[in-house]
Amino acid sequence: MNSPIAGNIRASHVTQWNEVQAEARKSSVLFLNRSYWPDVEATGQLLTALCEGLTPNFDVGVLAGRPNAIVNNLEMQDWTTANEKGGVHIHRVAHTNFPKRNLVGKALNFVSFAHAAHSALRTIAAPDVVVFETDPFLLAFAASRLQKRTHCKMIGYLQDIYPDVAVALGKIGNNWAVRKLRASLFRIYRRCDRMVVLSQDMSDLLTDGGVAADRISIVPNWADTHRIAPVLGNRFREQHQLGTKFIAMYSGNLGLTQRLEEFVQAAVMLKDRPDILFCFVGRGSQESSLRELVKANGLTNVQFFDYQPQDELTHSLTAANLHLLPLTKELSRCLMPSKLYGILAAGRPYLTNAPMGSELHTISTTQHVGLTVEPGSVQAIATRIRWAADHPAELETMGCKARQLAESAYTQQHSLTKFRTVLQQVLAETAFTP
Repeated sequence: MNSPIAGNIRASHVTQWNEVQAEARKSSVLFLNRSYWPDVEATGQLLTALCEGLTPNFDVGVLAGRPNAIVNNLEMQDWTTANEKGGVHIHRVAHTNFPKRNLVGKALNFVSFAHAAHSALRTIAAPDVVVFETDPFLLAFAASRLQKRTHCKMIGYLQDIYPDVAVALGKIGNNWAVRKLRASLFRIYRRCDRMVVLSQDMSDLLTDGGVAADRISIVPNWADTHRIAPVLGNRFREQHQLGTKFIAMYSGNLGLTQRLEEFVQAAVMLKDRPDILFCFVGRGSQESSLRELVKANGLTNVQFFDYQPQDELTHSLTAANLHLLPLTKELSRCLMPSKLYGILAAGRPYLTNAPMGSELHTISTTQHVGLTVEPGSVQAIATRIRWAADHPAELETMGCKARQLAESAYTQQHSLTKFRTVLQQVLAETAFTP
């Protein structure tokens, strides 16, 4: 006669065996992107959180490069030797690391990392799914070669769409070579088992390029609404002796895509308002030129600050009365500013010049969380900031709605669930033949 105790032991062994088998059956997912922990750039922070959030369901690895920016004492662990963090396997490759303000050096960084990634993929165990991001966009070619060699599933995860971004910025002309490069990239996109983008605008651009609509998933970026939240006191204001000034803040990468010189020109028009202060928080290729523009105009109403540590983001973001969120018409279909979600989480309103009809403009006007101005008008920017400084009650209402929107639609869990679903669907699908 079997005893209850023996039965319980057998049941326990079966449960443990099932758990071991479930662990053994985890599908492997390899992400390709230069920026990863401990890089404080947005794409690196977002990818780190995504990868670590997927580890309960998948065996996750990332092939990454050197960080562009590290905040002092941000991490105690030595990133140069770490091959695992938060359950994610990290494959770090060496590449050139010229300053981003040097465009030639930046291009060399991209090419050298893409080459190093291609070489590393020959030795890394083939994953069930490879996910390529766009830092740099050349990783699409490395992923495509891996997919052809190993027959793994392939997902393109676009934080921005190249070479469209570079053409929109005027950094390169839309010549024959650029059009050929774009055609090559879109051939890979059409072969992908799934393309993941951040907005409907980006999805529309891909469908215009021949990517099947049913193979495109929209997974917006997010903010950590637990780490970033409205606070009563503010260490950032206290530390930098900003007092009660009305702060119009841009926080993030000081790069070409933002056209930040328009905000400095608006500061020139607001020199008669000593209560209004423009704050630029971050680093990037345009920092030097922005500082020179400030100096040339003798501005005392503009200040620059370095990237803030993760545990200080709440205080730096909430120090602003109004955030500055640029998005030009030319870029609106190529990217979606990830800084939007941190601003919403901080419970702060923003000012954007996103064109009418774009997703960012629609969010701003339908959710009543941001002010809008016509694109390309410095005068409109200055006038709107002047109005905002004189209407604190209206801004406070918008800030409350911003926080509510962040909690209801743009948490990490929302995006993590969507990306997990994409991976599960792709793994369940039969091989895709375009």
